[in-house]
Amino acid sequence: MNEKKHLQLNDLEAYKVAFNLSNYVWSRVSLWSHFAKSTVGMQFTTAVDSVSANLAEGFGRYNKKDKIKFYRYARGSVYECLDRNEKSRVRELLNREEYEQVFAVLQKLPKLINGLIKLTNDNLKD
Repeated sequence: MNEKKHLQLNDLEAYKVAFNLSNYVWSRVSLWSHFAKSTVGMQFTTAVDSVSANLAEGFGRYNKKDKIKFYRYARGSVYECLDRNEKSRVRELLNREEYEQVFAVLQKLPKLINGLIKLTNDNLKD
C-alpha cells in the first residue's frame, strides 16, 4: 500500500534555513550591550524571525494567493535583514566572520523562497 506523504513545514528548505538563521542571529544579539540590543538588535531579531514566521504562515494558508503573499513578505524581510546585518557590521556589533555567515545565508534565501513561490504557483489551483 502506497500512502501519499503530506508535505510538512520542516520539509521546506527555505523554512529550515530561515529558522536556523533566526536562532543564530538571536544567539549573537543576546551578547550585545543593552543599547545595541534595544536599537538595531531588536529590529534585526524581529526581521529575521519574520522570515521563517511568514513562511510558516504562508504554508498554513489554504488559498494559493494567500500562500504566495506570505512567502513574498518573507522575501521582503530577507532584504530588511541584509540592511540590519550591514549596520551590525559597520557598528562593530558582529565580527567579520559572523557578518559573512549571516550574509551568505541571506544571499541564499531569496532563491529558496522564489522556488517555493514557483512550486506553489505551478502545483496549486487558484
